[in-house]
Amino acid sequence: MKRSEFFYDLPQELIAQHPVEPRDSSRLLVVDRVTGECRHLIFRDVIDYFRPGDCLILNNTKVIPARLYGQRTDTGSVVEFLLLKQKGGKTWEVITGPGKKAREGHRFTFGGGILGAEIIEVLPDGNRIARFDYEGNFFEILDKIGQMPLPHYITEELKDKNRYQTVYAKEEGSAAAPTAGLHFTNELLGKIKEKGVEIGFVTLHVGLGTFRPVKADNIEEHHMHSEYYYLPAETADIINRTKERGGRVFAVGTTCTRTLESVATFKGEISEDEGQTDIFIYPGYEFKCIDGLITNFHLPESTLIMLVSAFCGYENTMNAYRIAVEEKYRFFSLGDAMLIV
Repeated sequence: MKRSEFFYDLPQELIAQHPVEPRDSSRLLVVDRVTGECRHLIFRDVIDYFRPGDCLILNNTKVIPARLYGQRTDTGSVVEFLLLKQKGGKTWEVITGPGKKAREGHRFTFGGGILGAEIIEVLPDGNRIARFDYEGNFFEILDKIGQMPLPHYITEELKDKNRYQTVYAKEEGSAAAPTAGLHFTNELLGKIKEKGVEIGFVTLHVGLGTFRPVKADNIEEHHMHSEYYYLPAETADIINRTKERGGRVFAVGTTCTRTLESVATFKGEISEDEGQTDIFIYPGYEFKCIDGLITNFHLPESTLIMLVSAFCGYENTMNAYRIAVEEKYRFFSLGDAMLIV
């Protein structure tokens, strides 16, 4: 398929700049992937689509305040670091801006000196490998001096940085939020559980490659970024029990979907697994695990809308997006949600 087939016109004013309150009051577009029928609800109504014996799987990754502003120690030049991936110990892969101020051997200081860094390698794609110097807990330091790495299309300041975290965020390591989960409250999750739906968690640390555009005209030529995932034995047991009793597996978000489908594809079964995945799901892919998907509205021509199209059907997906634009749904990370059943 061609990249251009996944383009749609989106008025700028429909890009959400702030989250709604409370979390579960966002709008919900429900799409039947067999008939293509669409219904307009409020997110908390999602509970009506679960049946006792189903399971709900969520990504419990936690976004780190990965954007740092500091100075080069020899010139005092202002520099921005964006943490992408921990490579081991105190070493991280980072994006720097401007890049010419961050060459191999250059040193930097952040937060008035509580954090230092040295560039030890410049990668072919322009990213850097930085070794940090600090005392104490690195993530506690980030909480003090780092900023949330909001996507470029969000231009307004986020007053409460916890609104870019899910209520169940636990495992630190993401450079972006698994945004489909932002709609859940603890109360709503409790009600879902009371209905007889088992809830399980996976971890996939979201990289900024999530927002990287597809440049190849033929989407099959696109190479996905690699991300760390972990599927615990407890969650695998929940999924297998659900399948055995004829229940349905609902994935919250494309990151959760990629985790589950990676394990099912690589191992041929759902069992405890950990590793890196660069799975690229687009129309033609045969799903091996999930039966339902909760997701946000994604950028035109992105790998995310391609994944949704693979699950919901291309025509159904593009029609649903057309309807969402007409009905003025709020788009992207802080916007409204879709439920595909």
